[in-house]
Amino acid sequence: MSCNRNQQSEKTARVRSLFVAVLMLACAFGTVANAAAQKVTAPTTPASITPPAGNSVFLEGNAIGSQGYICLPDSTGTPSWTVNPARPEATLTTNVFGLPVQIITHFTSVNANPNGNATLPVSQGGNATWQSSFDTSKVWAAATAHIDAGTDASCPNNGSIPCLLLQSIGNQKGPTGGRLLSNVTFVQRLNTNGGAAPTSACTVGQTQLMPYTADYYFFRADQ
Repeated sequence: MSCNRNQQSEKTARVRSLFVAVLMLACAFGTVANAAAQKVTAPTTPASITPPAGNSVFLEGNAIGSQGYICLPDSTGTPSWTVNPARPEATLTTNVFGLPVQIITHFTSVNANPNGNATLPVSQGGNATWQSSFDTSKVWAAATAHIDAGTDASCPNNGSIPCLLLQSIGNQKGPTGGRLLSNVTFVQRLNTNGGAAPTSACTVGQTQLMPYTADYYFFRADQ
C-alpha cells in the first residue's frame, strides 16, 4: 500500500512539474507573440544605419553565437579569410521573468519568398535569416549600410564586426499562419562584441568560427 502511495505521489509531482513547465512556456510565448504591445526602444544611431521614417521597432533580441569564415585566395592569389560571406549562427533571447528565453534563431538560408527588394535570381549561397522560435515565421535581410565598431555609442567595441542596417528582402509566415517576423521591414545589428574575421595566416579551404554577441532590433512599417 505504501509503495502504491509513493508511486501516486511521484506521478502527481511529475504532472505538476509538467503543468508548470507548460504554463511558463505559454506565458513566454504570450510575452513574445504580443511584443507589439511592449515598449521596445532602439538606441539612437547614426543616420546611415537608422531605418527610414515610417518604420517602428517592435522587438529586441540579444544574440550569442558565431560568425563562420572560410579561407580563400584573394585577388592576388594569397590565401586569406573572407569577410563575405560570413555565415552567422546565433540564438536570440529576451528576458521573461528575469530569465533568458530563446525567441529567434539566426542563420544563413536561401531566400524562399523574395520581395521587391531582393536581387533576382536569389543567391544560392543564402542570405542572413531570422526565424521565430515560436511560430517559425522568417525574415531574410541584406545589409544596406554599416558603421565600424568603436565609432558610436550604439557600436562601442573596437575590433568587433560592424553594426548594420539590414533591409528585408523576403518574409514568410509560419506554417500555421505565424506572423512574428512576417512583416519585418528592417533589422538593426548593434552593440556588437567579437565576431571579426581571424587575422592569422590560413590555408585555402580552412574554416573558423569566431564567437560574437550583438543586439538585434526588428522594425515594421507603421500602421
